[in-house]
Order: sequence, then C-alpha cells, then structure tokens
Amino acid sequence: MQQGQSLLHLMSFSNGGYGSAFASAFALTFAVSAGSFTVGSGLGIGGALAKLSKSPWLRVASRSYTTVVRALPELLLLLVAFYAGAPALEALARHAHLVSPTFEFDPFVVAVASLGFIQGAYLTDIFRGAMIAVPAGQIEAAHAFGMSRIQVFARVRLPLAARLALPGVGNIWLNATKDASFISVLGSFSDLLKTSAMAAGATRHYLFFYLVTAAFFLLLSLISMAFFAQLERHANRGVMRAH
Repeated sequence: MQQGQSLLHLMSFSNGGYGSAFASAFALTFAVSAGSFTVGSGLGIGGALAKLSKSPWLRVASRSYTTVVRALPELLLLLVAFYAGAPALEALARHAHLVSPTFEFDPFVVAVASLGFIQGAYLTDIFRGAMIAVPAGQIEAAHAFGMSRIQVFARVRLPLAARLALPGVGNIWLNATKDASFISVLGSFSDLLKTSAMAAGATRHYLFFYLVTAAFFLLLSLISMAFFAQLERHANRGVMRAH
C-alpha cells in the first residue's frame, strides 16, 4: 500500500510530483499533433489537386513528393528538415533581405511544419482517392445548374470527398498523435516521451513513468477514435447503405 501511495505521489502536482510536467507535456504533444495535422491537410489537398491536374509538371512534383516521403524513414525526414531545411530557409531569407540578420524560425513552428510535410504526403493519396470516388453525375449536375469550376469544387466535390476521406483521415490523425513523439529527439522540447525519460531517470521508476506515458497516448487515441466515429456518423447521416 505504501509503495502504491508513493508512486501516486510522483504524479501529484505538489513538490516532488511530476503532475505539472506531464500536463504541460501532454498539452505540447497535442499542440504539435494538431498543428502538424492542419499543415498536412493543406498539403494533402494541394497534392491531391496537383496529381489530378492537367499539368504534367504538377503531377510529377506531387508524385515525387509522395514517393520521397514514403521511401524515407519519418525520423530521418524530420531531422533533415529541422537541422538542415530550416537553417537553409533562414539563410535564403537573410540573403534576399526579407528578414533581419538575426532572424530564426521558432523550433515549435519548424517541428510542426516538418511533421506536417510528412503527413501531407499520405493525406495526398487519401484525398486524391476520395476526389476520384465522387460520382461523376454529381459533378455534371452541378455544371448543369450553371456553377463554375471553383463553385463545383467548393460546394460539391470537396464536401463529398471529405466525407469519403474521413476514415483514412482519422487514421492519419492517430498517426499524427504518435509522430509527435519524434520531437523528443530534437533536444528543445519536453514532450511526453522526454518528460517520462527525465522523470524515470531521476526516480528510477522506469516502468511506472513509461506506463503513465502509454496511458496518456492511449487516452488521446480513445478520445480521437470516439470523435472521428461521431464525425463519420454525422457526415453519413441520411446516406443509404446497402444491406
């Protein structure tokens, strides 16, 4: 009983407890996940449109983007983007006199953009498949009503594609919550993994703190799955299902 009480004290918000550190780490992990997922969604929609474009240059660029991201380890891409890509952009901006000589990207922004770049490649093919699956009759009917191409995309194709893409998008979000743990290797972030490693190293309760970290990720996953399940039910309301 005393051992159990001492372990619970380690997660308290009082002196000697790591409750505040884990709460901050959980908030950071969620913020990185949400930010990178938002960036990835934008890149995914753009990449899908590029793959469906009539321009061969856009199609080649989009295919190259998805091929490179799929072929290389995600951690390697993150390290290259964080330690090479961001400094290169900073130097280019300084050279072009677009920013001050002391300008530096915020590490959080770089981490979110780097992870979003990775997730965007996977979302590209999800959105592309969803756009292709939109019934042609819906598009033709919209044109028959006199809608422009932009109106057809915004009012018909994109909403229908979003509904069809929801299952795949939900899986990418779950991956985003786990991919956020990669920032623990960047040195300047106290995310869940780094916080658990620091707490475990200081107290020697390795199993306890890693199980606590696993519980946080599991909680986030369960809440996310429940949210996307509700979102799918809402999006598919009124849709006839074959029996």
